[in-house]
Parts: sequence; C-alpha cells; structure tokens
Amino acid sequence: METIKIGMLGIGTVAKGTYRTLEMNRRKIEEATGVSLEITKILNRHPERDRGIDIPKEKYVTDADEIFHDPEIQIVVELIGGIDTATEYMAQALASGKHVVTANKAAIMANGQMLQELAQENHVLLRFEASVAGGIPILTAIQDPLAANEFSEILGILNGTTNYILTQMTEHGTNYAVALRDAQEKGFAEADPTADVEGIDMGNKLSILISMIYGFGLPQSQIPTKGITDIASADIEFAKEFGYRIKLLASAKKKGSKLEASVQPTLVPEDHVMAGINNEYNAVYLSGNAVGDLMLYGKGAGSMPTGSAVAGDIISVAREIQKGSAYDLTPPLRYDAKLYYNGEGNSKYYIRLAAVDRPGMLGRIGSVFGRHGIGIQTMIQRSGGNSYSKTVPVIFIVYDINRSNLQTALNEIEQEKSVMSVENVLRVLK
Repeated sequence: METIKIGMLGIGTVAKGTYRTLEMNRRKIEEATGVSLEITKILNRHPERDRGIDIPKEKYVTDADEIFHDPEIQIVVELIGGIDTATEYMAQALASGKHVVTANKAAIMANGQMLQELAQENHVLLRFEASVAGGIPILTAIQDPLAANEFSEILGILNGTTNYILTQMTEHGTNYAVALRDAQEKGFAEADPTADVEGIDMGNKLSILISMIYGFGLPQSQIPTKGITDIASADIEFAKEFGYRIKLLASAKKKGSKLEASVQPTLVPEDHVMAGINNEYNAVYLSGNAVGDLMLYGKGAGSMPTGSAVAGDIISVAREIQKGSAYDLTPPLRYDAKLYYNGEGNSKYYIRLAAVDRPGMLGRIGSVFGRHGIGIQTMIQRSGGNSYSKTVPVIFIVYDINRSNLQTALNEIEQEKSVMSVENVLRVLK
C-alpha cells in the first residue's frame, strides 16, 4: 500500500483534532482510499509542553524548514492561525512543490489569490474546506454537487461563539457578559473574543463564500459588519414579542449585476429554518435556481468537527496524488465577475429608542420618518405610568430602506428633545 507522508504546522486545538481523526479512522481511510496517510513531522516550538495528546516525541520539529525541505513529505497542513506567518509558510510549502491544506480563513481571505496562483505554478493543490464552517462541507458542496446552480442568496450562521451567546440570552435570559464568560469556560470562545463577537471572523468566511459562489473579490474590510456586543436583553425580548429571534447572520444576495453583502445581528422570523440553529452549531442556507432552497447544518467549530474537515481535505488531496492530477486548472477562489457592489442594500430594520414619555413625541418621530420616505410597519411604546418625564423604550420596525437613508433620519430624530438616544438598529429578515 502506498504511503503519503504529511507535515503539520502547529499542534493546537484543530491540529489535535486532525491528528486524532486520522489515527482513530486509519483503517477505514486505508480501505476507502488504498493509501496510508502518515503524519511524520509536526512543527511544535515548545515540545516540552504537555499538549494533552499522545504523540511520539520524535515527530516534533522546532524548525518549519525541516518540513519544507523533506523530500518525502507531499502534503503540508497549516494550522498555526494568523495571517502573515501562516501565509509565508503556505507559500514556502507550495513553492517547494508540496500540497497545502489549511483551516485558516483570515489568511485565505487576505492572500488566497496569491496562494492559488503559486499552487498552479507548481502544479500542486491548495485546500481550505475547514476555513468557513468547521465540520460542514460547504465548499465541497459548492464546487461539486451544487456546481450547476446559480445562487441568488447566501445566509450563514458561521460562528459558534456568537451563536452560543445569543442562544443563552434568548433561551435562558442570560445577559451578554455572563453568556460570554460561560462560552469561554466551555471552550467556545477565546480569551480575546474580539474577532468573533465583532463579526470579523464571520466576515472573513463570507468573503471566501462570495469569491467561490459569485466570483467576486470582496475583502472583509469592505463588508458592512456589526457584532453582537450591543445586543441587550431588551432587544431579545422585544424581538420575541414581534415573533423573531436575533441571530448574527452573514448575508449575500445577487440581484442582476448587483451584489449585496453584510454581517450583522438580524431579527429572523421564528418560522424561518435559521431561527432554530442554536448554541455552537452553524448553518449555511442557499437559494439555487436548480436545487431550490437548501441548508447545510452541523458543528461549525471545535477540535474534532474542524479536524474532520481538515482530514477530509487531506484525503481528497491524497486521491488526486494517486491519480497524478494533483493541481487545479480552475481554482476554487475566483475574482473575475463583473458585479457592482451595492453594500448591504435595502432592508427592513428594527429600531429601539430611549425617549421621554411626553405628548406629541410619537408624532414628531413619525413625521421625521415620513419626510425621509420611511414607512412604519410596527411600533411599540412602553408606558411611562403617570409621569411624563420618565424615559421609556420606543420600538419601530420600518419597511425596506437603504441603511444610509435610515441613518440620516435617525440622526435627525436624535435631535428631538424627547429622544434621549438611539439604543440599537438591527436588520430584519423578510
């Protein structure tokens, strides 16, 4: 039986899941592929540390060049994270004629085009299934069984940390700070959760999906992005009252030659399939012109689910090596579509104001909306009791409007003497 040797960069959470997956399913993999996959070298800068996994010490190396310059290693698996060093390592591996598998969404978003071109020049493969939705094989599905479709819309819950936090706030009435701490204690959130809770991680993943589905290069920095740090218990409760659940959604729509995209907390109707995706689970919902609407669902993060996706890419590359056809004539990431980027487009919005309960307050706010052509679908005002000086929440859901036009109206509304502040503005899924 042919043996394909692998070098792995890093021995963190995902790397350990990858190693365990390949080892515990070794017999099945060999029966299915006819090859033996052997991780022979692992970059570990501190081999004296306890990594919580039983790996022979002789596999560890402290210099990445020992992997790049080993002529027997055919596949390099990059799992160190970050952008600059990870990109440099992947580029070195590809230039050395080695296939690369990674779970690194930030590096792929930032440098995917360069890495793909390098892979093509050296007739090797670059694979990154685990970079978008952990154990959910969304990229493989797009490339192969769904390749005959034109997709009009992508909706994704693509971050387990934020979905877990919002689930705790919705199901148990937990406030944001407590839910975040709980997520960290369970290993769903990093010590520094900024990239997750501010939506940056999800923006990187959406950028990759847009490139693969629509052939359009849209950096995360250009995607309108809002995280969940401003979501209050009041927003969760008012959403329930209106018949919605709040989810952090990655969204992209193609309308003719226009592309709309955003990452933002969204009120999702309770009867929509995405409303039922809870805790650390992820989902990608697609609307195709042939297949119709479909959803892929599963654990989007964690050692074993993500390690499973990495192992799947390794097996895929191994099969191509066997066939002697291991490079892409047409790379997965594309940047050739001539589309007009239209920001986040038009949408319905939920607006929560803090206002003083005075006569005429609602009429003045309604007049401002009217002057800016904004229609009100629903409104709730909580009573101030017998006091006309008490601050109360006032909630609106308005019909489709461009976000910048809405902001102009809200800026004017904030100048009203009876309005203390605009507390939150959230997208509403139709």
